[in-house]
Amino acid sequence: MGTQLCGGRAVSAEASKALKAIMGSSRFGTMTEESSVAQAARDVVEAGRYSRQTGGRDDVCRIYTADDTANFALRVTWGLESGSPTKTPASDFTVLKMGEQTLAAANRASVRFGCRSQKFTGSPDANHVAVGVEHWGMPTEPDGDDVKALKNAYATVAHSFALAMAKELGCEKDGGLPARPVLDPA
Repeated sequence: MGTQLCGGRAVSAEASKALKAIMGSSRFGTMTEESSVAQAARDVVEAGRYSRQTGGRDDVCRIYTADDTANFALRVTWGLESGSPTKTPASDFTVLKMGEQTLAAANRASVRFGCRSQKFTGSPDANHVAVGVEHWGMPTEPDGDDVKALKNAYATVAHSFALAMAKELGCEKDGGLPARPVLDPA
């Protein structure tokens, strides 16, 4: 079941349905049992002790189909960013009204939020955390209504992981993230 992935509590019931829409399967697995939001949160805090940004993305976990459907893998990542977002997103992204910046495309999404937490030491400023979900190697581009449905599904999964990360980090007001995904364009 999707809600038990990546250490449990990271995938909401809505996100589990979105995973099915993205992956075309209702059976999922992860690469290792150690891959979890709890471990990723510890890694975020550790990275925050030394820098206000990471050089790239680190894995929360990877999710794959666990049945006879096509081989399909999603990578869930985290990163620390410096400051609020300032760049204009690529044209394939839709900007959504969640957190500091939420971007959704037909093969990936990211949710960025500010986190003030006692777990982060040394600065009263918010740490800027980005959680992303991406499909590795999309063979064909979807079209029409499929694009919007996939963008919404990816955004729903990214929101679920971001909210779980914000809760695990102990962010004030859950990092400004809503309890349920907001899929309205900004």
